[in-house]
Amino acid sequence: MVKKEYIERSHLRCFNYGVDKERKFSAKIIFGQQLFDRLEKNKTLIEVATPFMEHLYNFVKGSNFFSILTDGEGCILKVIGDEKILQEAYSLKMVPGAFMDEKNIGTNAMGTALAEKKPVQVSGEEHYIKAYHRWTCSAAPIKNPEGEIIGCLDLTGYSPQVHSHTLGMVVAAVKAVENILTKDQATFKLSVVNKYIETIINSIDEGIITIGPKGYLKLLNTKAEKFLGLTSTEAQGKKAKDYIENWDFIEGVLKEKNKITEEEIYIKGKKGKFHCIISGYFIQGKDKPQGYVCIFKEIKTARKLANKMYGKQAVYTFEKIIGRNKGFIKTLEKAKMVADSPSTVLILGESGTGKEVFAQAIHNASSRKDEAFVAINCGAIPKNLIEAELFGYEEGAFTGGKRGGSIGKFELADGGTLFLDEIGEMPLDMQVNLLRVLEEGKFYKLGGNREISVDVRIIAATNKDLKKEVEKGFFRKDLYYRLNVLTIKLPSLIERKDDIPLLVDYFLTIKSLKLNKKPIVLGEEVLQKFMNYHWPGNIR
Repeated sequence: MVKKEYIERSHLRCFNYGVDKERKFSAKIIFGQQLFDRLEKNKTLIEVATPFMEHLYNFVKGSNFFSILTDGEGCILKVIGDEKILQEAYSLKMVPGAFMDEKNIGTNAMGTALAEKKPVQVSGEEHYIKAYHRWTCSAAPIKNPEGEIIGCLDLTGYSPQVHSHTLGMVVAAVKAVENILTKDQATFKLSVVNKYIETIINSIDEGIITIGPKGYLKLLNTKAEKFLGLTSTEAQGKKAKDYIENWDFIEGVLKEKNKITEEEIYIKGKKGKFHCIISGYFIQGKDKPQGYVCIFKEIKTARKLANKMYGKQAVYTFEKIIGRNKGFIKTLEKAKMVADSPSTVLILGESGTGKEVFAQAIHNASSRKDEAFVAINCGAIPKNLIEAELFGYEEGAFTGGKRGGSIGKFELADGGTLFLDEIGEMPLDMQVNLLRVLEEGKFYKLGGNREISVDVRIIAATNKDLKKEVEKGFFRKDLYYRLNVLTIKLPSLIERKDDIPLLVDYFLTIKSLKLNKKPIVLGEEVLQKFMNYHWPGNIR
């Protein structure tokens, strides 16, 4: 993971301050009259911020989070949260009066937000002291109407619970606090608080629905309104089960376990069905149940983000492909021509000629360039696992499978490109399943009973003569013709020997730069030997 620049700056400051990484408590904690005076001095800030702290906490209640308010120097003014995690915080003396600035306790979201004068998120080992490696913290500085930093609002939980939208919630709450501070405190009313809370909820890029205890829709945030095609007013009196498939099951889990996490469901809206991941919480009032809060994100959106962060991306473009050979240039031009076609592409060529390089370049020159590029080598996966790799599997589908199942390459590539390398090595029985997906755009996970639709462009590659494989009975004729729509034949290195000096110069330059050495120039005699060699591995 790339280190955040503000974390690097903070760690340098902590090093210069001489902060001990083994420290457990803040170096500065005030008590008694000193603390009382500071609380009195910040009375208005505490009064204004407290409702927003409570609303933030109520939104994540039961998920082991706590919220902290500090003044402009990082002194804790107030802490609220779940009992278990608060006990751990108190054991580290994260209590009112403790100073959370970097000089006294090292890198943490509150101190770093105050130092950087901007919202930050600090997770796990990004904290300078080891005792805080268990936390993920999201904090934003609070400014008065004159633009001076007067405090900081923080939401902290265990590091595995890190979510990008947590910081967005804190920032929105801080903006609300800052707006309230500009108003006359005499007009501070609950309706104003609710309006800003509504703003916080609507700023989250996920659908949020509140549902009454009898299963009727109550409130929708802006994202949920777009999904369902309803306004919150229109949603009144409508049943959740008419919009959330399998609602009875979800409701049962919520009643039994109080929450549900990342369950796959379909949301039914006016524009059709949306395949989503849903999490939900059961809300219990003082005397009776109040209903449920459900948060959902379309799987396409979630996977697109995951692919950007962690998935395989296409890094090669046509501009990065090296060659001057006339025949090779013609091949390159043909690849550029077919790049933006929706049709399947079959790339033929010996091993090491650059089939995946061309596949990535084709993807990057297509209308799908902003979507996922997913590659799978059909010859490198055991025959009994290739179906699970391509289509994914449900929990319990086979011995040794992951808990919760797994997403297959087709789903990961939804909206983008799937590169099937060494397609000639695919087992015959799997070729039938692949053909169905190519024809219908639908499949079932291994062990699953729900049909999944995908929009994937296929680029296949092989070093085999598929026509001969068809004649031998090793490759299905119908699949061959389905794949062999647009064909690109890559020449071997022997067929483009005039490119060898260019490639030699390129690779020597790259290696010299990587090793921080002076560029090497080959003598004529050595270069001639290169030209005469048969290069069985081609460019690779």
